Amino acid sequence: MTVILLRHGVSTSNTARTLAGRSQGVDLTERGNEQARTLADRLAALPIEHIVHSPLLRCQRTVAPLAEKLGLEPEYDDRLIEVDYGEWTGKLLAELLAEPLWKVVQQHASGAVFPGGEGLAQVQARAVAAIRDLDRNFAEQHGHDVLWVACSHGDVIKSVLADAFGIHLDGFQRIVVEPASISVVRYTPTAPYVWRLNDTGTDLSALAASNVPPPAADSGTTGDTEPVDTSGPVPGGEVGDTGSADNGNAERRDSL
Repeated sequence: MTVILLRHGVSTSNTARTLAGRSQGVDLTERGNEQARTLADRLAALPIEHIVHSPLLRCQRTVAPLAEKLGLEPEYDDRLIEVDYGEWTGKLLAELLAEPLWKVVQQHASGAVFPGGEGLAQVQARAVAAIRDLDRNFAEQHGHDVLWVACSHGDVIKSVLADAFGIHLDGFQRIVVEPASISVVRYTPTAPYVWRLNDTGTDLSALAASNVPPPAADSGTTGDTEPVDTSGPVPGGEVGDTGSADNGNAERRDSL
């Protein structure tokens, strides 16, 4: 099973430099809507069979053009929702940089719990469970490998990628997931494989070939083989979510 982890496009909170969290009514900007249309053009040629998204508006808006092109009805899963940042919700990032907890989020994410909100370890547990459950359900439903899209938020996607890479959650801030980027994970019975990371424009045609139903059992071949794609991540300039401020680029950060 192969999932395209899609972060929503640039939002009004991104441009305001606030931590949107689960605030209602946070929409895409004009640029974010253009990113959504571009994503639809990029992904529409792929054999995508399901689109699942966070229930928040910015994710709904991001997948809408793709769903229309593919003729699919998007589903939502509450487990893909943004981090509950509690008392940090809606605050300016510039203010949060002075909070003692900020350094904990950067260096010891597994121990970080937002005041009045949830911990990042909880976020990873629910998000990974959601992706794996949906993967399994789609496989059982179709009887073969399925390519599908999960649209969520930066910190949520980074936590899923950390699990796929087999790295500790404390290292998840080293992963960059820009607005409207895709990261691709193929789950096999033995291990997940990361095919794309923070991809904002490379050719995706190899993904179509990766999800051809396996041959008949008597053909002498197996269905799941390790991917051989060697494409690397595309360097990006936008840092998102609660990403590290230690690189001197805090003023460029796009929160969710």
